[in-house]
Amino acid sequence: MTVPAIQRTIDAVWRIESARLIAALARLVGDVGLAEDLAQDALVAALEQWPDEGVPERPGAWLMTVAKRRAIDRIRRDQVSARKYAELGRQLEAEQDQAAVDGGQTIVDDVGDDLLRLIFIACHLAFSTEARVALTLRLLGGLTTAEIGRAFLTPESTIAQRIVRAKRTLAAANIPFELPDAAARNARLSAVLAVIYLIFNEGYAATAGEAWIRPDLCEDALRLGRILAELTPREPEVHGLVALMELQTSRLRARPGPAGEPILLLDQNSARWDYLLIQRGLAALQRAEKLGGAHGPYALQAAIAACHARARTAEATDWQQIAALYDALAQLTPSPIVELNRAVALGMAYGPAVGLELVDLLNTEPALAGYHLLPSVRSDLLARLGRNEEARAEFARAAALTQNARERDLLLARLHALDAAPDSR
Repeated sequence: MTVPAIQRTIDAVWRIESARLIAALARLVGDVGLAEDLAQDALVAALEQWPDEGVPERPGAWLMTVAKRRAIDRIRRDQVSARKYAELGRQLEAEQDQAAVDGGQTIVDDVGDDLLRLIFIACHLAFSTEARVALTLRLLGGLTTAEIGRAFLTPESTIAQRIVRAKRTLAAANIPFELPDAAARNARLSAVLAVIYLIFNEGYAATAGEAWIRPDLCEDALRLGRILAELTPREPEVHGLVALMELQTSRLRARPGPAGEPILLLDQNSARWDYLLIQRGLAALQRAEKLGGAHGPYALQAAIAACHARARTAEATDWQQIAALYDALAQLTPSPIVELNRAVALGMAYGPAVGLELVDLLNTEPALAGYHLLPSVRSDLLARLGRNEEARAEFARAAALTQNARERDLLLARLHALDAAPDSR
């Protein structure tokens, strides 16, 4: 295997194994920051040794062994709290000895619990949403600060500061590396799901920059969701979120055109959808429903996505069912964004005039004042009603508000398409 090929392998192994590695180390040393440092030490060792020695048969176990040896070395050098660290050092050495006996099987001991603890720590309510996203992608997604910065168009230094502050908060608040009790876990679960979905949404429809979609972010979020579903099999909303992400991801290949231009849902070639992901999404939705979660916010959104997935053509879409689902979602989690999406569904199910009536009520909503999709939706409804002059003005306003270059090009193209069309009111 060539050196570049080995380096690509190391990158892939790190992306897969880093979360398990950090989680297990954090359980042992009781410090997330130290655990990450130890994991990074193991990564450096792999970068130095694997090109000469080859990739080990069990790369994850190799990284864990090296990281634990680094932990023992650090503990031996540390003269503070000698008794406590001596006990920890003996525990680690005992695990190393046992790993040598059983071929490394104990290295992944309790990995499920460790990962679950790490997920809840990364999404602790003591952090801001931005810090939760950064820490989650760093610890569980295996991304560097540079990669996170590029993903969210934020300077690397800002991302690094957020992560450092989050780790300091963990230490200052003396937050233990343990799974919260049932009450605290339930309170924090919504934050965990929100962070994962925020990461997914940024990949599915980038808020800014040159790219219309960022599949790598979608993949990271979906992987985190799948892990969480395996670790919390009785939580219906976890399955609801996984279902939603599976179904949305199934359309990723059809969303950009040959030149990267956006292709909206009704214009997509459904033959390009990933029907294996659709089946996975429908199965996850069924699990959520069986657990009594049919009316949770993520399950409701997944049910909406399922309506689109089951329709092989735009014309076959059950818009009345989608409108009814949005009605339920609006009652459960009322928000201007939900109302805007409901207006789209009503416009498709019962005619553009019905949708426009709701959109016009949202025109004075402060939360949507700078939101480009409000004039975008309004322009589409006006165009369908033949009110092309008003539609052109709204397309222009939407294009001016969006920060995504691809989306701006799409809106301007739709604006120009109306230039020659007369107002038919």
